[in-house]
Amino acid sequence: MNIRIAEKEDIPSLVEFNQAMAMETEGKHLPDDVIAGGVHGVFEDRGKGFYVVAEDADGKITGGLMITYEWSDWRNSWFWWIQSVYILPEARGRHIYSMLYDHVKDLARKRGDVFGFRLYVEKENAHAKKVYEKVGMEECQYLMYEEAI
Repeated sequence: MNIRIAEKEDIPSLVEFNQAMAMETEGKHLPDDVIAGGVHGVFEDRGKGFYVVAEDADGKITGGLMITYEWSDWRNSWFWWIQSVYILPEARGRHIYSMLYDHVKDLARKRGDVFGFRLYVEKENAHAKKVYEKVGMEECQYLMYEEAI
C-alpha cells in the first residue's frame, strides 16, 4: 500500500468517497457539484488543508482522509483535524486507516509545530470509535478525539 499526499488527479476518487460517506453515515445524497467544489477548494487553497490517500499495488485509490487546521493559542501550535475519512468497503479490515494516520503523524512530527490531532465521530459509530482508540486516540471532554504528539 502506498500512502501519499493526494494530487489533483485523485479528485474524482475523493469526490466519490465523500458522496459514499454521506450516504453511509447520514443516508444523504449530496449535490455532486457542491462536493466537487469543496474538494477542488482544498487543492486550490492549501491553507484549507490537504488530503492523504492510500493507493494499492494496481494504482487504485482505496481510502483517504483530509486534514484541516486549527490554531491553538493555549499550546502555541496547531491541531490537525482529521476529516472525510473513507475506506472502500472491499478494502476495509486491512488497517488502511492506521497507515493513513501513521503517515499524517509522521508529517506532523516533521513540521514540528503540530500539537495533536482531533476528529469528530458520530456517537453511535462504535466501530469507528474502536478504530480511533486502537491507533492511540482517546475521547476527550469535548466529545471529540485527540492525541498529543
